[in-house]
Amino acid sequence: MARKRNKKINLGLLITSLVILVAVVIAALFPLFKSINFGLDLQGGFEVLYELESLDGKTKVTSDMAQATYKTLSRRVDVLGVSEPEIIIEGNDKIRVKLAGIKNPDDARKTLGTAASLTFRDTSDNLLMTSDVLKSGGAKVGRNESGLPVVSLSINDKDEFYEQTLKVSQKEDNRIVIWLDYDEETDSFANEQNNCGKGDSNCLSVATVNQGFASDVIIEGNFTTEEVTNLVELINSGSMPTKLTEISSRTVDASFGEDSLNKTLIAGVIGVALIMLTLILIYRLSGVIASVSILIYTFLVFLTFYLVGGVLTLPGIAALVLGIGMAVDACVISFERIKEELIMGRSLNEAFKAGNKNSFSSILDANVTTLIVAIILFIFGESSVKGFATMLIINIFVTMFTMVYITRFILSLLIRTGKFDKKFKLLFGIREDRIKNNIEKKKDNVMVTNVKIDFVKNRKKFFVVTASVLIVGVIFTLFMGFNLGVDYKGGSSITISSENNLKINDVKDYLSEEMKYEVSDINHINNTEKDVYVKINQVLDKEEIEELTNNLNDKYQAKTDIGVVSNVVKQQLVKNAIISVVLASIGIIVYMTFRFTFNYAFSGIVALIHDILFIICIFSIFRIEVSTIFIAALLSILGYSINDTIVCFDRIRENLKLMYNDKVKNKDELINVVNTSLRQVFVRSLITSLTTLTPVIVLLIMGSHNIYTFNIAMLIGLVVGCYSSIFIAAQIWLELEKRNIGKPKKKRFWDIDDKDELDEKVIKGLNR
Repeated sequence: MARKRNKKINLGLLITSLVILVAVVIAALFPLFKSINFGLDLQGGFEVLYELESLDGKTKVTSDMAQATYKTLSRRVDVLGVSEPEIIIEGNDKIRVKLAGIKNPDDARKTLGTAASLTFRDTSDNLLMTSDVLKSGGAKVGRNESGLPVVSLSINDKDEFYEQTLKVSQKEDNRIVIWLDYDEETDSFANEQNNCGKGDSNCLSVATVNQGFASDVIIEGNFTTEEVTNLVELINSGSMPTKLTEISSRTVDASFGEDSLNKTLIAGVIGVALIMLTLILIYRLSGVIASVSILIYTFLVFLTFYLVGGVLTLPGIAALVLGIGMAVDACVISFERIKEELIMGRSLNEAFKAGNKNSFSSILDANVTTLIVAIILFIFGESSVKGFATMLIINIFVTMFTMVYITRFILSLLIRTGKFDKKFKLLFGIREDRIKNNIEKKKDNVMVTNVKIDFVKNRKKFFVVTASVLIVGVIFTLFMGFNLGVDYKGGSSITISSENNLKINDVKDYLSEEMKYEVSDINHINNTEKDVYVKINQVLDKEEIEELTNNLNDKYQAKTDIGVVSNVVKQQLVKNAIISVVLASIGIIVYMTFRFTFNYAFSGIVALIHDILFIICIFSIFRIEVSTIFIAALLSILGYSINDTIVCFDRIRENLKLMYNDKVKNKDELINVVNTSLRQVFVRSLITSLTTLTPVIVLLIMGSHNIYTFNIAMLIGLVVGCYSSIFIAAQIWLELEKRNIGKPKKKRFWDIDDKDELDEKVIKGLNR
């Protein structure tokens, strides 16, 4: 009696602890989410990508020059008062600045874009020295002998300064001219010498040099104290060794970003709730535990993201919601393996241990392949894709900790109460009659499933139909090409959102006839006539963006999201996209070859090529826009598809040993192994696809237009990936493996030979 009472107390304590844990997590989740830094697509703001060029236009930009420019831009951003700016050096010759939440993007663009490059030239406009000769922050407000305000400059490279001033002193016209933002096309001393020193001239000062100087100097002119102060601030924040050229930008209205955040959050919450409901309906109490783990998982992802100082963007939220769907796969694999052990007639404790052990390799493989993809995305992805990759990497590690260890720990505590030793339906959703029927039918120690589909019988028909569809799709793609977004085409994208209905023809006529832009594509978005997406061929500059934003607001009372991509960025993005896909594919191939034999690896590769081609063809046929986030989705599908394939291959390899000790004698036995294995994993594949598709579909229906392409690609890829794992990869492996029937099994160098394996000593009561 005392033992039973203790069990009841343990179960009660466990339930109480779980309820408290869930309450604490939910209570802390919202404040934690609000503490995370949001990207400009969620709160509005301004993003710009600059190309760096040396001041003389000849010297190659070095990492030191890029770092100096980075520091200069940082000081300029500080003046703007942005709380969490992002300034990122990309290579040695590009810097990306993201200012989320800034109230006036136009002022920010002006402040950042003001080159404020100080140069010393002779009266023939030949460059003598750049701001490199000055000390960083060495400009100060001073007074000359007459008490007038001047700019005092501290010299850093006194040898260079002495050499150049000495050279000028020996010229017939021995004057040195100091310029701010000298423009080779418009500025010249011949034209500006009468205005030099005046506030509206780039010519700051001109002085006669009678000897070489190796000391500090001053800039004199008809300056007021305010003008001198402003000039000092500009020089100190702008004395950089490079010239900035804006090659890409994005401006998001604050209310537009807030609207995107609300839509995506609502869609995400609904998607996660549907996943939890699905798990509970299928797995009962185990589904409840998995749902608790999902809450903990979400909290830990946000916590980790907050601690590493990540900036949450729309693609990041998409990665989180998708990550939840894929993380659930870890639970599904474990639960299905435990159910199989129970159906085989094992006790609850035995089934729990064996199921967890047998499922771990598949879970590990799934996360390693996804990690390969995420790392490559992070290295080669641009701004928004990096945010997606960061969230994906965090998801992977938190998945292993939460969905594997925490879920198993809580489930083990539940099992140890002893209350569920015979209540398999309540704990895992298994009917008792299914256990009884399987024990009577089981053969070769392999579980018999209720799935009766003959996956192998019609494999050649699947090959023909699939190949025909792909051939038609590829031909169509070759002739029709792609609907390229501005990321890969160049130009500008404009999203217009208004409280009033917007007529496509009216907006198009306004942009093309009144604004004189070449409209390449225009359509409604989000199933509403209040939102319009437009692509134009022109690469808008900062003045044109400001003008267009104001005009659209005046005409339609519209919120706008304007993105600009130049040819320089387009070429780099195309290059990175190709490199990313190739490297991700190679990484997956190498891992597959290491984990399996060549036949497995080759079959998996063919299935991956099938998935990539299928998605590409669908995008071409239906004219869906191809953007950078599409590449992120494509690579994610590679990881997901190979995960599903690995689960199938793991089961085939396992059953080969269980059923025939890796020595099949004929084709029928091999077909039996494949059919049995696919029947066993079929339910798991369906459940995983359902839980992963659920949030994607909800995001597609309710989420922001900015991740529409991503969700479409994921929707297609998830379905195709599930199909290819069962009907392509496994079937190709079968065709290849038939050639090895009767041949000795080839050992890989890391395999342990059977004769070298140690026999486990059987001790009654301990391991038997």
